[in-house]
Amino acid sequence: MPGSIACFGELLLRLAAPGRELLLQSPSLEVRIGGAEANVGVSLAQFGHAVSMLGTVADNPLGRAALGELRRHGVDTRRVRLADGRMGLYFLATGAGHRPSEVLYDRAASAFALAPAAGYDWTALLGGAAWLHLSGITPALGAATAAAAADAVRAAVAGGVRVSFDGNFRPRLWAAWDGDPATLLRPLLEGAEIAFADHRDIDVVLGPGTDDDADTHEQRFARAARRAFDAFPRLQRIACTTRAQASVEHHALGALMATRAGELHRVAPLELPAIVDRIGGGDAFAAGVLHGLLEGWDDADSLRFGHAAGCLKHAVPGDFNLCGVDEVLALVRGERLDVKR
Repeated sequence: MPGSIACFGELLLRLAAPGRELLLQSPSLEVRIGGAEANVGVSLAQFGHAVSMLGTVADNPLGRAALGELRRHGVDTRRVRLADGRMGLYFLATGAGHRPSEVLYDRAASAFALAPAAGYDWTALLGGAAWLHLSGITPALGAATAAAAADAVRAAVAGGVRVSFDGNFRPRLWAAWDGDPATLLRPLLEGAEIAFADHRDIDVVLGPGTDDDADTHEQRFARAARRAFDAFPRLQRIACTTRAQASVEHHALGALMATRAGELHRVAPLELPAIVDRIGGGDAFAAGVLHGLLEGWDDADSLRFGHAAGCLKHAVPGDFNLCGVDEVLALVRGERLDVKR
């Protein structure tokens, strides 16, 4: 698929308590398909890009249903491997008021987690791709997936495929085994041209910075970005969202982007007073920024589009952002919220 974006990561089943209930408060769960890299892929497909999913899923009805859901949203799944084993799961209890949401992972020994790194032919899998997108969740799952992610990035760099990396640090996944995040995430940042990360993600790899307690989020981000640019010569841009929470349902979302040239772009926070579902908001942001860069927009416009995409995801149930380019641009332009007739 010439010029496509390849996304490598685990497809998951999301099992959520209905509404704002606690898990199993009532004997039912709502099932959706998700996964950080798949979320980015689906969003990019909504924006009109050719996207292919890479990875391994269980060779059973659950795995095939997950692939079917991606195809329904325009993502090519022909290069995903089917293997014996189970699907990774996560359980979600959506919070309310001042009770935070909670995620429980059930991903150990999934078909993706156990897939041997040597089983991926990256030269073939990345054939025709212009970009590879992956995240720090994949190496957090175990030695095999960490090796596969590093191999994918090395093959991409060698083949002239540009790399996008999302930090997505997940302490609970790393705590389940003895992998060292700093060591295993470094090869991914070394190959990336753009990273979606804040100062905390950078500190995981490079060690704690010299921040002062009085520093603002923007100051910490700018300082961490400079450290990252010094450590990783291929890296050209680092972007992240900023988030202030009045309650589970009311956030203010802003965005920042630092460039190797020393620019710092900002998008002022937008109030999100009636959040429907925040899962996947960072992935929608990443997809929006990538869309702008793929379209040849400048950094400031790309950041504004990514910010708007991330904001809109908070109004879409499920992991996927299903808003198209026109809807995102309408928010960028501040158009009225009248009913569309």
